[in-house]
Amino acid sequence: MKPFLKWAGGKTQLIHEIQKYYPFNNNKIIKYAEPFVGGGAILFDILNHYDIKDIYISDINAELINTYMIIRDNINELIALLEMYQMDYILLNTEKRKEYYNNKRHMFNKLKSSKDKNNNIEKAALMIFLNKTCFNGLYRVNKKGEFNVPMGAYKNPLICDKENLLVVSEKLQKVKIVCSDYKSSYDFIDDNTFVYFDPPYRPITQTANFTAYNEFSFNDDAQKELAKYVSKLHKKGAKIVVSNSDPKNIDEDDNFFDEIYAEHNIKRVDAARMINCKGKARGKIKELLISNY
Repeated sequence: MKPFLKWAGGKTQLIHEIQKYYPFNNNKIIKYAEPFVGGGAILFDILNHYDIKDIYISDINAELINTYMIIRDNINELIALLEMYQMDYILLNTEKRKEYYNNKRHMFNKLKSSKDKNNNIEKAALMIFLNKTCFNGLYRVNKKGEFNVPMGAYKNPLICDKENLLVVSEKLQKVKIVCSDYKSSYDFIDDNTFVYFDPPYRPITQTANFTAYNEFSFNDDAQKELAKYVSKLHKKGAKIVVSNSDPKNIDEDDNFFDEIYAEHNIKRVDAARMINCKGKARGKIKELLISNY
């Protein structure tokens, strides 16, 4: 089982580092919470390897969470739509593909703004279609909350990965899926819980300021609020890991995270920039893994 979406900031490349923190060999840790689930790389890795009693995931991105819920609850209807999209799209030439893509993007934004729950299956199918066919698999919205990424140049995109979607659906049956901010996880988390936080990263340069996964920003004040929340969970006895960018990539004197997470352990690990339109900016940089153990 693997993530069903490509997601900016996805953790597939860092799984081997984060795996070192998994506390599940300790029989006490029987629950898992991921309050910024995104593409779910860590969630699916844990589900692939461990039998966890209770799992909680959430995100503030309503369309993302809707897609998780539809995969869990309406998988056959979703696959039928995706197979139709794939059959239609693959047969088209580039010009017709662009027209088809733009029509689907318009429909997605229309359904997104309507809030009609009767359209949730179609909206999830469109979310996956756009993710598989848009430029670099980005999810980006404008100030109106409209998805605005142009079509990508994939020759033969796999729009419906039926086998993976069926396995994901089966694994999600026991997962509590919530559309809310991270603080809603408080009641679920206790001293039997491993928590992984992967918030929107603090930009390390002005031009790297990509946090538009939804209509809400995640600035330095929000990072500080998250650090306070981590401290509250630490007092509850939970095992916690937080990912973020390392400002020292650009400024050795920038101690932002060293200061707000001073009571915890900070490890700097190598990571590659996965999404960048400039090939030269896809090299190795340092990222942070912050833990309370």
